[in-house]
Amino acid sequence: MKMSGASVKICAVLVMVPLSCGSIQAGAYTGTGAIAHRVAYSSSRLENRPDGAVSRDVRSALRRIRSLDASGIRVRARLGVVTLTGWVPEHRQIALAGNTARSVRGVRSVVNQLTLRNSR
Repeated sequence: MKMSGASVKICAVLVMVPLSCGSIQAGAYTGTGAIAHRVAYSSSRLENRPDGAVSRDVRSALRRIRSLDASGIRVRARLGVVTLTGWVPEHRQIALAGNTARSVRGVRSVVNQLTLRNSR
């Protein structure tokens, strides 16, 4: 069966649409030994809040977690997308910080660029 150029484009769109719906989790190597994670959520979780309020609430949530050393974590928010940069002393704290940030009201997605820094 021979398909026209328009048919090929329509098929490509039909294949890509399901891939772009729902929750998406992907990792990307940053070149510094860290893995950046970005997780998108469905629109039912979205809420418009000022970037400053989201950043403040994420910082506060990170400080409340007793098993997380948040002293080396920087938080930026832009249009509900929170970026975590900096370092933590234990590998498990990278995921813990990302999950904590995701739980904050108004966070649409999290870009977790935290790195591991051993305390010596």
